[in-house]
Amino acid sequence: MNAYKKYITITDPKQIILSDLPFAAGQRVEIIIIAEDNPRESISKKVRDLFDKTQSLPEVQNITESEINAEIEAYRRGE
Repeated sequence: MNAYKKYITITDPKQIILSDLPFAAGQRVEIIIIAEDNPRESISKKVRDLFDKTQSLPEVQNITESEINAEIEAYRRGE
């Protein structure tokens, strides 16, 4: 049995479109759909993606350690 796993996000609950599959035309396949049970994993991935995106912004590259420390201290003081 040749297994292939692909994750998609449902955009239309009435249909699912699978593309770029590694199977030949006319080949018979079995489709099993399992909903993700762990929303934490999905949220964690979104947060990691957001961190990657924000940390790659040019403006972020210019922030110094002293500016970060000043922000943290201001937050702790309630400013």
